[in-house]
Amino acid sequence: MTNSYRELAKSILENVGGEKNIASMTHCMTRLRLNLKDDKKANIPALKNTNGVVNAQFSGGHLQIVIGVTVNEVFEALLALTTIQQSGEKSAGSFVATITAVFAPILGILCATGLLKGVLMILVAAGILSETSGTYTILYNAAESLFYFLPIVIGFLSAKKFAVNEMTGLMLGLALCAPALTAIAPSAVAVASGSADEPLGRIFGLRYYTTLFGIPVVFPSEGNYTSTVVPIIIIVYFASFVEKAAKKIVPREIKSFGVPLVTFFVSLSAGLLFIGPIVAILTDFIGTLAQIIFEHFPVLGGALVGGLWQVLVIFGLHWSLIPLRFINLASNHFDMVLTPYFPASFACLAATLAVVIKTRDRQTKSIGISALLSAITGITEPALYGITLPRKKPFVFSCIGSALGGIIISASKSYAYISGGLGIFGFSDFMMTKEYAEQYGVAQNMTGGVCWALCAAICAMISTFLLTLFFYKEDTAQSTPAISPTADSGEKEHIIITSPLSGTVVNLADIEDKAFADSGLGSGIAIDPADGTIFAPADGVIAVLPETYHAVCIVADSGAMILIHIGYNTAELKGKGFTAHVSEGSPVKKGDKIISIDLAAIKNEGYSLITPVIIGNSSEYTFINTLKNSGDTVQTGERLFELT
Repeated sequence: MTNSYRELAKSILENVGGEKNIASMTHCMTRLRLNLKDDKKANIPALKNTNGVVNAQFSGGHLQIVIGVTVNEVFEALLALTTIQQSGEKSAGSFVATITAVFAPILGILCATGLLKGVLMILVAAGILSETSGTYTILYNAAESLFYFLPIVIGFLSAKKFAVNEMTGLMLGLALCAPALTAIAPSAVAVASGSADEPLGRIFGLRYYTTLFGIPVVFPSEGNYTSTVVPIIIIVYFASFVEKAAKKIVPREIKSFGVPLVTFFVSLSAGLLFIGPIVAILTDFIGTLAQIIFEHFPVLGGALVGGLWQVLVIFGLHWSLIPLRFINLASNHFDMVLTPYFPASFACLAATLAVVIKTRDRQTKSIGISALLSAITGITEPALYGITLPRKKPFVFSCIGSALGGIIISASKSYAYISGGLGIFGFSDFMMTKEYAEQYGVAQNMTGGVCWALCAAICAMISTFLLTLFFYKEDTAQSTPAISPTADSGEKEHIIITSPLSGTVVNLADIEDKAFADSGLGSGIAIDPADGTIFAPADGVIAVLPETYHAVCIVADSGAMILIHIGYNTAELKGKGFTAHVSEGSPVKKGDKIISIDLAAIKNEGYSLITPVIIGNSSEYTFINTLKNSGDTVQTGERLFELT
């Protein structure tokens, strides 16, 4: 985050009445959208005069601050300066997406503690460190403590996500980890070995050892809620509704402690009696189902996870699955569902290496060598987007190699016992921990899984490398950049941008959206669409694509930044009526389908669909010639702009 974005965010914060005046905030393609508690506190003239702000106005019940294509950076700076959560939404929405949002702040430290455990186990296996030494005991258990007390951390983060009093969320997590509660039910190991005490009774076939208000309390199969994830998230989500109701019924005089009391008491009781047991049964069922699939159909499971992992990365869907690994590690002390993705980074590395060897283009070699270095550590995005995906075949070959590696991982039942990192740092994941060995009553084996993981990585690399080396043919036109006239030659480069949609041309100055009408975001025109498809107007990369899909920014290979904003205030539809065919970061060719629009549905909602098409970096060009006039009909792919 640069200082300029931070300073701009500070200035915006001052001129909207400070953090306490912001009820919620989000952003779309070009503007911040703030819901203020008191609109009168917003200093609109000062905002308009702020360097970096194109315009500011109230519209649709909230304050719109037009920034331009750097709005995401400014929004991130605002988040860093405040404790406000994006949109302030309390809805659970997509379950996996909710878990992802809760986990996001601690993914780094979870990986760090996992890696620390892996290093300690390596030192023990090498005979450098003893398991009985103080160093090992202190550091290993310090790293393990995060998993043991995970409900406390998750309770706090879930409270932030669902706009509950954070101390109440923290307290609910603490209650689930309280020593007296964790000692009520025997562990899964004790039950399996037959050493557990007899239960008070059974309900739906499940043992219970105590009651609350005379109602049986059923604990998870592992014996308690320490190291669990899903139950506390659902309990805090339930608490968000309890707290809202409590604020209405608790007298003002005792609200300061009355609301937390009612929220904690009701939520904990419901959590222990209903939510926890139901969630525990469901997660056990899902875990058992996954185990059956990977035990009886390992080839299918491994091939799907391994082969499709890079596809998920392209669409950004892999982040929504990562928390599932931590859920499995917390509940079972191992993960087998996502483990087959491990060879994917090595397959991508091998494909990139083959392209670097085959290409004669210096720029490709330079990009490829740099991408190789990051791919070794598991960061494959440079290799993926810079080398394999644009060339298609290397990407396909890397998916095949990754699928082969995934099959080896699954077939050998090589589980991940920690989550220590990616690439070469990921081998420590396969070293069996003592917690797993104790829980399942097996001898600790810290090398078997590592050997199979190494075998999977090598097979993925060899197969991908050979396929790419022998069956990929370098496209000279693709690898060698077009040579443009330079300033030294006395000539100027002329860039043609085609129309991304069909329709009737409208002068930018005549449209309703003043941020575009004033050309503050760049020069261009608007088009009243005749059909519901947006196409790429030039070869380039999808630089920005908001989740609402109502706009897209493409950085063309020529350097032009093309912003297409579909309609006016259509971000309020939250994606309804829009379907994206690309993802942020993916390369596109001129004519590729980008977004489909349900014109009738959006018009029925009362929104204008007139679409500005502008050059976001207009100041970088000496001349922008618009090749169509207002009232003209334009077809997709027709010449629209000439840039000099």
